[in-house]
Amino acid sequence: MEQKPGYIYILTNPSFPDYVKIGYADDVKSRLKQLNRSESTPFAFRCYATYKVNHRLSDLKLHTIIDKLDPTLRSIDNVDGKKRIREFYAMSAEDAYALLEAIAQINGLEENLKLWDMTKDEIRQKNLSEEINSEKKDRLSNFRFSYCNLKEGDVISSLENFEIKATIIDDNHITYNGMTYTLSGLAKEITNAKTIAGPRHFTYEGKILSEIREKIEKEKC
Repeated sequence: MEQKPGYIYILTNPSFPDYVKIGYADDVKSRLKQLNRSESTPFAFRCYATYKVNHRLSDLKLHTIIDKLDPTLRSIDNVDGKKRIREFYAMSAEDAYALLEAIAQINGLEENLKLWDMTKDEIRQKNLSEEINSEKKDRLSNFRFSYCNLKEGDVISSLENFEIKATIIDDNHITYNGMTYTLSGLAKEITNAKTIAGPRHFTYEGKILSEIREKIEKEKC
């Protein structure tokens, strides 16, 4: 009986940027539709690359190779006393592709490799996810005006409304309409958001505070 060719796939998902999903499918697009019907992840899976193979178990062989190279990469957990081994690996899509590429080169089958182009919607989702993750880091990290070379008496403006101006009174606080706030505190009041990264919502001389801080930190490196 003639073997039907299939594909080893590398999938990415902005919901967990530190992992890739490596598996096998006869039809990658159908597999994507199946995965993306689930509402358990904020963003959709996308195909980063595929490698055409002639054997259904080829992905299991690839899993074995990766596990032997570094068994800590595989996503493994225990739920209700049962061990769950997933197709997720803590590696970049580029590293996963490099592994497939090496296998293809060994077998002289480079033409079986395919890198998939991102659609406009996938690019939008990726950018949105990166923005959300960046905002989360900003919320969790301590911010001081001195990180932006700002000092007491300097005036900053709201990104949502440049007419809203606040004056820095110390390294962590501002005053607006006679009341004292943190950056995030005033940003929440202006936007009615429950959680918000203040440095992303205020500017100094037209430049966003988080970007000023990022630029200064890069210059120090």
